[in-house]
Amino acid sequence: MVQAAAKRAEELRREINTHNHSYYVLDDSTISDADYDRLLQELRNLESEFPDLLTPDSPTQRVGGATADGFTQVTHSAPMLSLGNAPNREDLENWLSRTKGLADDAEFQLVCELKIDGLAVNLTYENGVFIQGATRRDGAVGEDVTQNLRTIKTPLLLLQGAPDRLEVRGEVYLPS
Repeated sequence: MVQAAAKRAEELRREINTHNHSYYVLDDSTISDADYDRLLQELRNLESEFPDLLTPDSPTQRVGGATADGFTQVTHSAPMLSLGNAPNREDLENWLSRTKGLADDAEFQLVCELKIDGLAVNLTYENGVFIQGATRRDGAVGEDVTQNLRTIKTPLLLLQGAPDRLEVRGEVYLPS
């Protein structure tokens, strides 16, 4: 059983790394998001069931890929982590339970929406003025895409009363 799990984990790591390279380095997705998520979840499950199979270079231990050539690197002030998936009601209810526990069981409202895959970015404002936009990439270091973000409807100036420095994280989505 352990030997079969080890073999499958290695196959999954190889396949996921191939897809990661295609997506993050070549900007060419070779698999649907749902199929990718299923592969990653299968690997997470194996590593959870057999902790000795977890390796430091496992795709489950990463957020994104290397910074692409031609872009200046930007070090994030705080890690820019990816969002978790809740593909079914049970996963959503488990997340809600964990979140309520973190908030001392305080009541709060939620808004849920379908996952739309775009580009995770961090917008930095100083004295209400947009000064930099960066991609998430590996969560610690991203790519400076300030000039690209100036071409879309990114707020370049915040209303009066904004903090001296403000970072806004979100998803850039351009519908076809």
